Amino acid sequence: MDKEFSDLKQEIGDVVRTRVAPSPTGYFHIATARTALFNYIFAKQNNGKFILRIEDTDLERSKKEYKEDILENFQWLGIKWDEGPIVGGDYGPYFQSQRLDIYKKYLSKLLKQDRAYYCFCSKEDLETQRQYMMSIGRPPIYNGKCGNLIPAEVEEYLAQGKKSIIRFRTLSRSIVFKDLIRGNIEFNTNLIGDFAIAKDLDTPLYNFACAVDDFEMKISHVIRGEDHISNTPKQILIQKALEFPTPKYAHLPIILAPDKTKLSKRHGSVSIKDFKADGYLSETLINFMAFLGWNPGTEQEIFSLNRLIKEFSFKRIKKSGSAFNNKRLDYLNGFYIRQKPLKDLTNLCVPYLVHAGLLEFKSDDKIEVKETSQIIDFNVLEKIISLYAKRLKKLSEVSDLIDFFFKKEIEYDKLLFQWKDASFSQTLTALDKCEEIVSNAKIEWTEKNLKNILLSAAVDFGNSLNKAGDRGYLLWPLRIALTGKRASAEPFAIAEILGKEQTLVRIKKAKENINS
Repeated sequence: MDKEFSDLKQEIGDVVRTRVAPSPTGYFHIATARTALFNYIFAKQNNGKFILRIEDTDLERSKKEYKEDILENFQWLGIKWDEGPIVGGDYGPYFQSQRLDIYKKYLSKLLKQDRAYYCFCSKEDLETQRQYMMSIGRPPIYNGKCGNLIPAEVEEYLAQGKKSIIRFRTLSRSIVFKDLIRGNIEFNTNLIGDFAIAKDLDTPLYNFACAVDDFEMKISHVIRGEDHISNTPKQILIQKALEFPTPKYAHLPIILAPDKTKLSKRHGSVSIKDFKADGYLSETLINFMAFLGWNPGTEQEIFSLNRLIKEFSFKRIKKSGSAFNNKRLDYLNGFYIRQKPLKDLTNLCVPYLVHAGLLEFKSDDKIEVKETSQIIDFNVLEKIISLYAKRLKKLSEVSDLIDFFFKKEIEYDKLLFQWKDASFSQTLTALDKCEEIVSNAKIEWTEKNLKNILLSAAVDFGNSLNKAGDRGYLLWPLRIALTGKRASAEPFAIAEILGKEQTLVRIKKAKENINS
């Protein structure tokens, strides 16, 4: 543990408590997941507690499917909360929509102490004020007009049902807080003005609810994105008015797209749900997200969650934005795919093959090939997956790589058959030779035996064309005949799985295609 944080621990007590508070107004975003990861790591590094609360006071935009998505993908990532939905805790409820009485109590206190007031200005009034302030070179903050209303006027307007909001009365002062990443940050409250904290007593707004919840849940460290820096002074003002202690703050660098703009849907996947559907593993995303703003200070690139807990330090987080690198993401995913035991990897691939309409499960170990109605054993599927494990960057790629195993008819591109300068006549001769070898093969049908007889024949065939034994003149057309693809595993391994009969069928079909 860094000495800096050891000292902080003495200031705030024995338990470090961090939180993440996603809003269920959309699917679980990778930026929120990155924030959750850093909060989780820091809490665990300090033997603390990680809390999940759901900020669902925006009832119009909050949806059940988004709440379920948040909880499901937290669990999928392996980021386990110590307190929150499902698991409970001593400081619940953990859905803001269930905490309205708590907010009402503190709103009433601020109103009673004249630290907050009702504002009855219309949207038109506010826009006129804003434009006027900008025209005279002043910050476009609220001018405090309704803060001067006498109690009788306020009661009369409320009795009339006049539309209003509740504003915090901001006193002129300087707010300075120490950011654990960025150092001291200072705000002049004259640039903030009297800001809205609730629509009414039953509808708190973000900054107010956040400040109350952080106090009620005894949050010691608020670790969040740099886009929240402007919210921090407002929350500190609320904390001081209510005599709450101020937690420690750390604002993480923003995640940038490869083009250095803010990451958004136009750049591709941004939700954990989408990354999962694309075939990225949870281990990959944990490792990848940790490097979005942090680095270990060494050449090491592969980190498990437990290793991150040991190595993480705020001192290694940079202040500038961190660019999303898709090539690195794919590299990491390929690495983690290759670490999976074959049975586990095959099970992970199955949903993609079923979704592609290639397979249908009949039982735990019996699978039906949809196009042919052939039943194959799970171990056959394992053998197929083993041929392509090293090629996979994403699980979603598996269907396109191995679909030829499960197709009744393969579509051929005639031009693919040609190896280097071979003519179509030479290519047909090569396939004739392959058909002859396969038909006459009196061997146990294994990859090893097929390789022995075909490699020898391939050298001889290359020599017959004066190509110095180039084996591609025989084996390349065979590879295309069996798969229809430019890139594939070796034809010997493929032929073993297809079997002798199907291997001959495909060679004949390939010849027909070239002759057509």
